Amino acid sequence: MPTPLITPKGHAALKAELDNLWRKERPIITEKVSWAASLGDRSENADYKENKAKLRQIDRRIRYLQKRLASLKVIEFNPAQEGQVFFGAYVTIENEEGLKKSFQIVGYDEIFNRDNAISIDSPMARALLKKSVAQEVAVSTPKGTEYWFVLSIDYDKG
Repeated sequence: MPTPLITPKGHAALKAELDNLWRKERPIITEKVSWAASLGDRSENADYKENKAKLRQIDRRIRYLQKRLASLKVIEFNPAQEGQVFFGAYVTIENEEGLKKSFQIVGYDEIFNRDNAISIDSPMARALLKKSVAQEVAVSTPKGTEYWFVLSIDYDKG
C-alpha cells in the first residue's frame, strides 16, 4: 500500500477530477445509457454496451477517488524543511558521469502523467530524505549502487 501522503496541489487535482466525473462526465454517460436502453433490445445494442462500460469505469474511478481522498494526508510546506529534502521537495541531482535529473518528491497518486515526479516510496526518494545540498546519496538499484550529488532543493511555499 502506497504511503498516503499528497501535496496540496495534488489533492486539489484529485478533488477536481472527482468533481468533473461526478458533475459532468457521469450525467452525460447516464443520459446516453438511458437513451440507448430506450431503443429496445440491449443484447445487440452497441451504444448501450459501450456507454454502460464507460459508466462502470467512471463509477469505479469515483469510488476509488472518494476512498482515497478520505485516507490521504495533505502535507503543507513547513519552513523547518528548508535546506533539506522532505516530501514535496523539488530536487536536482547529478551523478558521477554528469547526468542531471530534476523532479518533485510526491505521493503515489501524483506521479501519473508526469515525467518530473517520483513517489515518496521510491528508492531514490527514500535515499534523498533529510539530505542537504552538496551531500552524496547512495541509491540501491537492480544494477548496483549509484551515487548522486544533491545540487538544489526547493519547495512550493504556497
